[in-house]
This record gives sequence, C-alpha cells and structure tokens, in this order.
Amino acid sequence: MEQNDTQRALMAILFAAGEPVDAKRLADSLEVDEAEIHTEVQALMDDLSYNRSGIRILRLENAYQMCSSGEMAPYVTKTLETRKPPKLSNSQLEALTIIAYYQPATKAYVEQLRGVDSAYSISALLTKKLIEECGRLNVPGRPILYRTTPDFLRTFGLSSLEELPEIEKMNFQSRPTPEDAAEPAEQTEPAQPEAAP
Repeated sequence: MEQNDTQRALMAILFAAGEPVDAKRLADSLEVDEAEIHTEVQALMDDLSYNRSGIRILRLENAYQMCSSGEMAPYVTKTLETRKPPKLSNSQLEALTIIAYYQPATKAYVEQLRGVDSAYSISALLTKKLIEECGRLNVPGRPILYRTTPDFLRTFGLSSLEELPEIEKMNFQSRPTPEDAAEPAEQTEPAQPEAAP
C-alpha cells in the first residue's frame, strides 16, 4: 500500500520521537482531527504487520510509539544489548498490582490492603518509572495519589489498562475506600515493616 502524506508524516514523527506521542498532539501538528490520526495509524499498523516489517507501532492509551517487532527482539538485544525489564520483588509486585487495579491510590491505601509498610516498594516503583504521582487526595493531610505510567503498559505488553486480566479482587476481607486509607484506622495488630530485597 502506498502511504499518503499523513501516514508518511506520522511515521517520521513517531520515528524521531522515540517515545509515546499523544494522538491530540499528532492531530494538532498535522492539522487533522484525532479520528483521522487513529484511522491513519491503524492503516500503518495493519500495513507493517501484513508486510512482516521489523517495525511496529504500539498504541498506549491515547498515544502511539514506534518500536521493533517482537520477532526481531533477539537480534535487537544481541546488537544493542537492550536492558531487561525491571525485576520486581514480590512486595513491589503486590504494591504495583494494587495501584494498577485501584488507581489512583495512596500509599496508606496500598498499606491497608497489604497489611505492611509499603514505602520502600512505592519508592522502588517510582524509581523504575512504573508508577507516578498524579495529585493529592482531598482529605486531611492531602496524601499523594499514585497511578501507573506508559512504561508500566510497555513493560507488561498492554495497550491500555482495560487489557489488565480480570482478578478475584485479591481476597481482601473488606476493601477500604481511598478515603478510609488516608488516615489508617486503629488496628489491633500494627502493620509490619517490609523487608528490603
């Protein structure tokens, strides 16, 4: 399929960006509406897939990023020594799971569900850019809210949060609201600090 001017421009922008570019930003730059961006990018994605190109375009929420095909991963890794996805401890994975499914979430909310101090896990997830701050909860103390990032989607091979697998809501006896967890209630047994890996 011969590419039109919009498609050629999209390929050039996504190649040069090297990171996700929001569809609205693409639409503004190319002076078209967002619906046309989605249509043209989907046509490019289909064309790249049909021709078994070594390049793919990923959709991440409402943004797009150019990347190498999964089939080419061994060659890319061997040539560029691509860094491996971040390793997560069990405690970090638990905290990340809670934030992913119940975001935005506070540290106190994560701790109330886990039953242990989660400061180290949240700090590690921030460092690995899998979560980010996204505001403050409107309760006394105004605790920080956390959500997942585009790096989270890339790391786990997801296009959007809607692709997260369904889970039985983690077997928690009673799921508190973020407001409940803003100031932890009295506990008969205090939360135990988590061990650093």
